Amino acid sequence: MRIPVALALLGALFGSSAYAQTTTTGSPASPDAKTSQQSGGQESVTRPNTDKVSPDGGAAGALKNVKLEKGANSFTEGEVRSRLDKAGFKDVKDLKKDEEGIWRGTAMRDGKSVAVGLDFKGNVAAQ
Repeated sequence: MRIPVALALLGALFGSSAYAQTTTTGSPASPDAKTSQQSGGQESVTRPNTDKVSPDGGAAGALKNVKLEKGANSFTEGEVRSRLDKAGFKDVKDLKKDEEGIWRGTAMRDGKSVAVGLDFKGNVAAQ
């Protein structure tokens, strides 16, 4: 009978320690510093470049300079096709995910067949 009581007391003692922790927030230390909400926070660092790609082909040169990063890619084939279409690539063929987690295939852009890729962050590249 004493063991269950002792276990209950230990559970109450250690289980309640999380309630004593608090987080304080305040204004940034520097007067001209921006909060994460004002600067866009982490999202502004990891956003895919497809948001800046114009469908009219204006960013074709920029797409050739994109370095695709290997990593666990959770995009479905349909999502990849949609992002490639948004970036101005049409008639996507032979789309497969390689051993580095990068979706690769071929597509048409400006009347030419080009190799395309999409990494786990959603970055699109013409190769």
